[in-house]
Amino acid sequence: MSGEGNAASYFVDRHLVEGRGDHCAFREAGGRKRQISYAELADLSARTAGAFERAHVPREARALMLVLDQIEFPQIFWGALKAGVVPVPLNTLLATDVYELILRDSRATILFVSEELWPVVAPATKSAPDLKQIVVIADQAPDGTQSFADFMDGAGPVDTAACSEDEIAFWLYSSGSTGQPKGVRHVHGALKATSDTYGAHVLGIVPQDVIFSAAKLFFAYGLGNGMTFPMSVGATAILYNGRPTPDTVMDVINAEKPTIFCGVPTLYAATVMHLDHHEKPDAPLRRCISAGEALPMDVGKAWEAIWGVEILDGVGSTEMLHIFLSNAPGDVLYGSSGIAVPGYELRLVDEDGNDAAPGDIGELLVRGASAADGYWNKRGKSRSTFEGEWTRTGDKYEITADGRYIYCGRTDDMFKVSGIWVSPFEVEQALGSHPCVLEAAVVPAQDDSGLDKPKAFVVLKDTEGSDALSQELKDLVKERAGKWKYPRWIEFRNDLPKTATGKIQRFKLRGE
Repeated sequence: MSGEGNAASYFVDRHLVEGRGDHCAFREAGGRKRQISYAELADLSARTAGAFERAHVPREARALMLVLDQIEFPQIFWGALKAGVVPVPLNTLLATDVYELILRDSRATILFVSEELWPVVAPATKSAPDLKQIVVIADQAPDGTQSFADFMDGAGPVDTAACSEDEIAFWLYSSGSTGQPKGVRHVHGALKATSDTYGAHVLGIVPQDVIFSAAKLFFAYGLGNGMTFPMSVGATAILYNGRPTPDTVMDVINAEKPTIFCGVPTLYAATVMHLDHHEKPDAPLRRCISAGEALPMDVGKAWEAIWGVEILDGVGSTEMLHIFLSNAPGDVLYGSSGIAVPGYELRLVDEDGNDAAPGDIGELLVRGASAADGYWNKRGKSRSTFEGEWTRTGDKYEITADGRYIYCGRTDDMFKVSGIWVSPFEVEQALGSHPCVLEAAVVPAQDDSGLDKPKAFVVLKDTEGSDALSQELKDLVKERAGKWKYPRWIEFRNDLPKTATGKIQRFKLRGE
């Protein structure tokens, strides 16, 4: 088997050698319902590598992928790796000006884009001086572009390029919960590191599994769930290119019968409410996982009551590629993020860099083989985030006496009231325990004396906001979280600002 050190050898080509070539690798839900076996993927990705070579895309050049969750995604991603080209999957929900920024920042020479996304990115391509070729996944290519079929037509397969496991394999742009996205560079060995740790020891995925990730392939959590974890064992992944709402997700689960489901807290909360009025699909779910933001305790308990399957809430990051802190099967404590995933080490440090004691709040640092090589063209940020073998997460946690980690909030979101740290998540979780509350976000706001006090933005389920409900929620927080932590102001909203990955953008609520 060629391609020593190349992640594509392990995740794609190995399955032919080990007799799993006829196993279904990917199956599309809805629409055309196409599917592809491991043998077909090995051949098509090798031919895609040949197409890169024929198009004179040099090794280490960046290939941007604005591609929906469809069969072409893994074909292009693994084809690029086989050619030594660096694929850069992009968030499919960004605005034109952000795509323009990324095109210029990455200096990509080739762009792959799904037909549905072309109108948004097309204006951005006009001011991308390094972009030489645009390939649109469509029957009819727009003017000035090439169709994916024409890009592939007649391209012969090439051998998987050999490389070092430490060589840059792909980039991901951070989701940007604060500020502009940053290019995060990952090496070939990082992909296997996540499947050997979380995939094997927490998810426990096996070849017979069918996995459906509502979280999309374009960001780290979805890339592991929907591609590298199933491909590490020869399992099947369901690809859904639509918007993951409770309706659509339940339809996919009902039709495709996954054994593993991967979601985010916002979707779990909305689906629990949805299932109050709709029949639960018949599906053989054996494992559910969550990441992106901390899972509220009441949402986890409600989901488990409905399905009989616990949610394994965990914490990961674009910089670490996937989850490094998680609850484990049979050892779930809702309201906590669990313990270190086997293969990772964690530290909790105070503002002076000293280890935080149980009951104290500190910033979480992580050490593991999946850490990124750094940010593209942001040396200062790389140096402040990647401290030797340790990566600063920017998350504040409390560690309990028995070693579990309790999420408190992003470092930038924490604030003090009467000299005591307040965790926005703790207050949000208390608010979320009320039966009328769908979700909440808490930020600091100044009172008449110029002192910081909690302010809450609350989204309700099936009721209207009122002064009486506002007071009821304040009393609930006093009871559950502490008298000084209650929100002095409560504003009822129809929705909250979020990133495409479901993270609440609290910075947009400050000052409102």
